[in-house]
Amino acid sequence: MRYQSISPKLFIENRQRLAGLLPTNALVVVNANDTCPTNADGSQATIPNSDLFYLTGVEQEQSKLIVYPDADDEKHRELLFLREPTEESEIWEGRKLTKKEARDLTGIENIHWLSEFPRLFHRLMCECDHVFLNTNEHKRAVIEVESREARFVIDTIRKYPVHDFRRLAPLMHRLRAIKSETEVHLIRKACDLTDQGFQRVLKFTRPGVREYEVEAELSHEFLRHGGRFAYLPIIASGRNACCLHYLTNDQVCREGELLLLDVAASYANYNSDLTRTIPVAGRFTPRQKEVYNSVLGVLRQCIAGLTPGKKIKDWQKETEQLVERELVNLKLISLRQIKQQDPDKPAFKKYFMHGCGHPIGLDVHDVGLTVHPIEAGWVMTVEPGIYIREEGFAVRLENNVLVTNQGPVDLMAHIPIEADEIEELMNSRPRLANGKNGNGLAQYKSRQLAVADR
Repeated sequence: MRYQSISPKLFIENRQRLAGLLPTNALVVVNANDTCPTNADGSQATIPNSDLFYLTGVEQEQSKLIVYPDADDEKHRELLFLREPTEESEIWEGRKLTKKEARDLTGIENIHWLSEFPRLFHRLMCECDHVFLNTNEHKRAVIEVESREARFVIDTIRKYPVHDFRRLAPLMHRLRAIKSETEVHLIRKACDLTDQGFQRVLKFTRPGVREYEVEAELSHEFLRHGGRFAYLPIIASGRNACCLHYLTNDQVCREGELLLLDVAASYANYNSDLTRTIPVAGRFTPRQKEVYNSVLGVLRQCIAGLTPGKKIKDWQKETEQLVERELVNLKLISLRQIKQQDPDKPAFKKYFMHGCGHPIGLDVHDVGLTVHPIEAGWVMTVEPGIYIREEGFAVRLENNVLVTNQGPVDLMAHIPIEADEIEELMNSRPRLANGKNGNGLAQYKSRQLAVADR
């Protein structure tokens, strides 16, 4: 694996917490994700099932977990099923987990090959009273392709139509929302790796480079330290930043523009989520800095407002009021517009149209009970922004914050964010290689812009 091994204690405790939420004589099944096809005979890299990883640490395709705390036979209380390694699979795909490796990784003693699953599963289905099956339940999910979990649910209900089937997702959401110390440590590792990538970009970015070149610098830093992109990176210069999910990343970064970077690292499948906005040439214009400092002020107040007991919808409303006030100060909207606005189409929505944050963890938009009050142990993103299409730029800033009973803990407090600090770091960077400094830099910029304008 690319990352340092995680103690099986994390996964043992997670399974114990799940067992504590189950009714008497209940059985749980969790499946790995599919390896998704691309075109011809191609396939994507397998993305681990977050629930399976949370309970076992297993990333291997086709794996299955059964948790049955009240099974009569103690050997059936935790069962992990894996693909059996073969000489052919090792030649074509690489090594698969052995039973011993799986025990060491997961803390599960009873490891079986997949060929044994039908027989054991049927036996346990005849013994249990309740069956918890897993589905991908997320408010923003667009589900067009039937997953391995979904196929398993359909097949199991067809074979055992009169069993008492229940939803596992609400239990997993409840558990995964509260991060353990180990999980927070892994998220911090992802944040630290994100910081390294951002510091690299501050030294690299200048007029004439393309957005994808900035992306390449981040990729280099993340991969060399055993991480990866937590999500598709947004590297948006100038007015591209006014598109919330801009992914093209192919334009030239020009002098006088701002560059919005919504890009972060994942480490050991735990994610971070950062946004910074920097001046391409190393200096903000007075207007850019005015807007930047407005967003930064909102960010800090939003972080302070992340307190246990508050509902996310109320936190969102507070954020909108803060942004609205800043928009008035920036002369983007007027008090008259606010008084005359349609309550369903408030004036601030022209410049701030998204949520102020979301849970983060094993998924970037992590699962959680977001209609319930915020609890200590949640990790949330905080991401206010102001998007001024008529002026051709936007500012968004985003940090990740741990909610505690003693106050919010900013897990990205060490990552540069003050406008003056950004400028200082960008202007203290070493010279570019290959003579791209002084007149050489001007010639380099000229060549890049000429190519861009063809």
